[in-house]
Amino acid sequence: MTHASLLHQITDYANRANPYPLYEKLRGTPVLHDEVGGPYLISSYWDILSLLHDPRISSDAANLAAAGADETGGVEATGLPPSFIRLDPPEHDRLRRIANRPFGPPHSPRRIDSMRGELAEIVTGLIDDFRDAAQIDLVDRFAYPFPVTVICRLLGVPREDEPRFRAWVDPIVAGLDPDTGPNGEESRHTAQEARLQLGMYLAGLVEQRRRNPGQDMLSQLATGHGTDGPMTTMEAISTSVLLLIAGHETTVNLITIGMLTLLRHPEHLVRLREEPGLAVNIVEELLRYEPPVQLVPQRTCIADIEVRGVTIPKGSRIWLVLAAGNRDPERFPDADRFDPYRKDIQHLGFGSGIHSCFGAPLARLEAQIALAELARRLEGPRLVEDPPPYRRNAVLRGPRHLTVAFDGVRP
Repeated sequence: MTHASLLHQITDYANRANPYPLYEKLRGTPVLHDEVGGPYLISSYWDILSLLHDPRISSDAANLAAAGADETGGVEATGLPPSFIRLDPPEHDRLRRIANRPFGPPHSPRRIDSMRGELAEIVTGLIDDFRDAAQIDLVDRFAYPFPVTVICRLLGVPREDEPRFRAWVDPIVAGLDPDTGPNGEESRHTAQEARLQLGMYLAGLVEQRRRNPGQDMLSQLATGHGTDGPMTTMEAISTSVLLLIAGHETTVNLITIGMLTLLRHPEHLVRLREEPGLAVNIVEELLRYEPPVQLVPQRTCIADIEVRGVTIPKGSRIWLVLAAGNRDPERFPDADRFDPYRKDIQHLGFGSGIHSCFGAPLARLEAQIALAELARRLEGPRLVEDPPPYRRNAVLRGPRHLTVAFDGVRP
């Protein structure tokens, strides 16, 4: 097997249901390079962790484009500036601090925890709607509507507009897939157009909030003032696009693949029903064992970097394969076993460093409440199809549908 073929297999949809044997092979060459100009793939836990904190690794969209990657997020493509996850310091740091003011510590330390009751209420209502069913698609009936409802309320986006932005979000997310296939140019164009349309929609909401602010995050992004100054209108729009997409897309996959994993390990599902507090450990182990973000392909070296004796030249693209690092046996004993009682779960599921997941506290809480209530209330849940059909995306991996049969719904 050549290095190039291994890279192709990792992005090939045919291997989406179980990429982990390929990651094991990848770790045999911890710094893998496709000699015909492809990216360097990094697959060991400690190397990934180090590079996530290395200032010589750039996230800036301009550097990535200069390295020869196709881009869908530049100003030239859509008229919108990149979001802060596609920027380097100091601009990244300034915009992230402004965005974080209404979202979490130190300025809003109880924002997420205060939502616990509201999240439980949404989950209860969704599961109540299962009462007359013998089986459901967990994605369409639960894992998607739950985080979408939450992020809409948090941002202040009208829930009735959800069908409109879902039509935009799907192609934007598809555009993140490094394997766009023979229709790559069309896929990139569709993603650009969708991001522009979503940006225009959110621009209208931002302008409304400037005139009539409320308590939602859009209002605070549009009108807030702190030591870093206000966001410009374009920065507020790009940040809102990021929060709307990131605020639900990975959480959908986390909840879905969490239930899939528990149904494959029914002894842990039973324990969760008996011990709801176990949800905290289960979610952390899921983020290690089956992370919703499998790899980070949008990084560029801005200086020569040596990794394991291999010099990665300045200007090279790097893919950090988080899911391979999360199962690195040099870091985690018995790494291919799902073990919610694992003592040390310092995973890469939310990344690390300055670009660690902005919404991690909310995603954790949503998944904990969702999985604990599904375990408690569904009687005799079982998989109808295993493996289920997966989304095409190699970066944001998760089932597109998950059909679950059950005998009833407890009060």
